[in-house]
Amino acid sequence: MQKRILLLSVWLAFLTMMLPVSAAEISVFAAASLTDSLKKIATTYEKQSGDKIIFNFGASSLLARQIEEGAPADVFFSADEAKMDALERKGLIIGETRKSRLSNTLVIVVAIDSVLKIISPEDLTTPAIKRIVLADPRTVPAGIYAKAYLEKRKLWAAVEGKVVPTDNVRAALAAVELGNVEAGMVYKTDAAISRKVKVACEIPASEGPTISYPIAVLKESRNAGAARKFVQYLNSPDATRVFQTYGFIVLK
Repeated sequence: MQKRILLLSVWLAFLTMMLPVSAAEISVFAAASLTDSLKKIATTYEKQSGDKIIFNFGASSLLARQIEEGAPADVFFSADEAKMDALERKGLIIGETRKSRLSNTLVIVVAIDSVLKIISPEDLTTPAIKRIVLADPRTVPAGIYAKAYLEKRKLWAAVEGKVVPTDNVRAALAAVELGNVEAGMVYKTDAAISRKVKVACEIPASEGPTISYPIAVLKESRNAGAARKFVQYLNSPDATRVFQTYGFIVLK
C-alpha cells in the first residue's frame, strides 16, 4: 500500500512538472518612437519566455499621466528623463530598475517628392516653409527637444507661428508623409522607418539636445517578477542589436 502511495506521489509530481507554467502578461507603456524596435524585440522575447508583451504606445507625457491616474502597467519606457523623474518623485517606479537605455538625434524631414532645399535649420524661417509639424512642444518629448534646439539656435521666435503640434512624434511624421506640411522635426529613428519622407537636414548629436530614454518597472506592477525579467532582456546584447538596427544610440 505504501509502495502504491509512493508511486502515485512520484507520478503526480511528474505530471506537475510537465504542466505548462502559466504565461505572464506584461503591460509596457512606451514612447511612440520605440514602436518598431520594441515590437521586434518582443516577438523574440515571447518565443523565448512564453510571456505575452502588451504595448501601449504614445507620447511619454500622456503615458505618464495615465500611470499617475492608476492605469494598469508593469513597465514604463519614456522618451525623456523628466517624465520618469516625475513618476519617481511620486513613488510610482521601482528605483533600482531604472536605467537610461537609449539616445537619439533630431532631423528635419520633408515629403519624398518635395523640391524644397533645407540645408540648415535657419531655412525653416524662409517664406517657402509655411507649416512645420512638431510633436506638441509643450508636453511631448520630441517636441520639447525640437523647441529647445530651435531656441538654442535663436530660431524659435521666427518659426513658432508656423508650428503645427501633434499628439506624438509618429503623428508628426504622418503629417509630413501626407504632404499636410512643408517640413517637420522628428527623431532620426522615425525618419528611417518611412519610405514617404526624406531627411533634409540632420542635427548632429553634439549640437542637439541631450536625448535620453529611461526605462523602469512600476511599483504597482501586477507582474513585477516577469516585468523585471523583460527589462533585463531590454538591457541585453540581443536587444541592443535590435535598437542599433533601428538607429538608436545605445547608452552604456
